Order: sequence, then C-alpha cells, then structure tokens
Amino acid sequence: MNDQAPQKRPRGRPRSAFTDTSGNTVQALDRGLQVLGALARLEQATLSDLALAVGMPASTLHRILATLEGHDFVELDPESQAWRIGIGAFRVGSMFLTRTNVVEAARAPMRRLMEDTGETANLGLTDGDEVVFIAQVESHAPIRAFFRPGSRGPMHCSGIGKALMAAMPRDQVERALGRTGLAPFTATTLETPDRLFADLAATAARGWSFDDQERYDGMSCIAAVIRDSFGVAVAGVSVSGPAARFTPDRQSAIGTRVSQAADEISQAIGGAR
Repeated sequence: MNDQAPQKRPRGRPRSAFTDTSGNTVQALDRGLQVLGALARLEQATLSDLALAVGMPASTLHRILATLEGHDFVELDPESQAWRIGIGAFRVGSMFLTRTNVVEAARAPMRRLMEDTGETANLGLTDGDEVVFIAQVESHAPIRAFFRPGSRGPMHCSGIGKALMAAMPRDQVERALGRTGLAPFTATTLETPDRLFADLAATAARGWSFDDQERYDGMSCIAAVIRDSFGVAVAGVSVSGPAARFTPDRQSAIGTRVSQAADEISQAIGGAR
C-alpha cells in the first residue's frame, strides 16, 4: 500500500494546455500568444527562463514551443539552447507593417493619380479570397465612384482583384475559384474560367487590369499591382468612375498612368517595379 499523498497541481493551472475539448481551444491559443509576447520582449530565453517569465510548467511550455516551431513562429538555437522569434512570426507581423506603409506611401501618388485622370483613386489588398478597399482619394467630378474604406468584394469582378490575381500563380487562382466560384453580377462579369484566365493573361501582358462594368453596371475601373521588396504583389491601386469616361481611346493612357502610380508606391515601400 502506498501511503504517499498524491501530489497536488498548482492552483489555477489546467492539466494541459492542449486537450481535445472545445472549451480549452481558446485557452491554448491565449497561452501560445502569451509565450510569443514574452519571447519578443526577452529577445531570446532558455526553456527554464521562459517558463518563469510566463508562469507556466516547463512541460506545457515545451509543447507550445514545439507547436510554434512547427509553423516557424519560434526557433531554437542549438548551441545556446535558447528560444527566439522565428521567421514565421516576422512574415505575419510584417503584413501589418506593409499595410501601414502602403497606405502612407500611397497618399501622394493617389492624389496625383486622381488629379491627372479626373477619377477616384483607390487602394486595396486581398483578405482571404476577397479584395478589401483600405484607402481612397475621391474625384471632384459630380458623378464619381465611391468605396467606403473597409468595403470588400469578389476578386474576379474588381479591377484591383483581377490585377492581383494576374500576379498570382495559376494554381493559387484555381484554388480560390474552387472556394468562391464566379458569381455573375452584370452582363459583362467574367463568369467562366476560360474568360477569366484570358483576361488575366492580357492583364499580365500589358501591366494593368480593366474592369468593364463587371461588378456594377455603368462603373469601370483600371488597376495595377504594388509590389514589395521580393517582387510579390501585396496591394493594388486603381482609378474608377463612370464607364462612359473609360472609352477605348482613353484606356491605354489611363492604364499607363495607373501603372506609374503603382510603381511610385512600390518604390516608396522599398519594392520592385
């Protein structure tokens, strides 16, 4: 018979940060973010030091770190045995910095673009399988386009959306279309893959996209992509307005001007043309 009393767990600590019950899912995420925040403050720390900093059993902490390491959010220095923030955390965090930098860098070029074309200038990026408009400089024309910052829409019928899709690998676009489909909104919406991919090929060849009343009857848009330092398309800039002002004889000149604005913004954030 074993007379030894069972060892009690420290109060306030769950048996494990990882269980199969849905009630602990948020708690596990909360602990993972807590670990990331502490590691960012410390810059690097051994398992024991980090356990003290976050008030967590070393065994629980090690499972969290192993999970984060699997996604490159943390890494272990084999010589010092110290944990530190990994490249995965940088990739995710840098997207906020990129977004902030893009908005600031785009202000002046978008204003000049609006003044040169007479049309509303827009800034947008992808969020999942949609395009989100994050900034706008309105035209002074009495009839003009308007998209409230934060508004979103399908990529296949948006000037910025199509410009960004044209810069993506084909298999990435196909996966997105498998999730979203090609919903028709107007008579000119590109509602078949063949028509869409032909349009994306033309967009890539000339450097700008053309939305020919594909989302809203009577409204057109021309857009080009903004690229980061790796040459990756991270956002798009466009001008939009009444279709009557996007006549065939003006489209090329507007497209060239939009592409120039995209290049200006790309260079301002340290990106490539």
